[in-house]
Amino acid sequence: MQSKAITPNRYIAELPEDRKDFMQKLRETILKNLPKGFEETMQYGMISYVVPHSLYPDGYHCKPADALPFLSIASQKNHIAFYHMGIYSDPNLLKWFTEEYPKHSTGKLDMGKSCIRFKNPKNIPFELFGELTTKISVDEWIAKYESVLKR
Repeated sequence: MQSKAITPNRYIAELPEDRKDFMQKLRETILKNLPKGFEETMQYGMISYVVPHSLYPDGYHCKPADALPFLSIASQKNHIAFYHMGIYSDPNLLKWFTEEYPKHSTGKLDMGKSCIRFKNPKNIPFELFGELTTKISVDEWIAKYESVLKR
């Protein structure tokens, strides 16, 4: 379910009522904890947090015209999704997150490689996502991205 919204505010305004408050709180949690340098935008139909071209002119290798993605949130058909490229690319961060998760949520962890899904938005561990958001700086993310890309 990709949104055609061109701003995060518009994206949230278009959500069903039962999702708006959760998505707004998730967005506010990320913005409160987002390291300097990352920028909020819309990318691939989701609210996204990226390394802007002003800091990383090469952009995303799959589509260099796009800024380097880092984190996204989306209201999908059957769940709310939190996408974090750091847990996908850093085994230590993934280990930390999976060990911390049960301390913050009673729901079972439903996770893909970079996607954490919540069928019941009441189970979203906002505090944990806030802490996760702080774990990687822009410079660290660029270095990690390039180390994986240049293998």
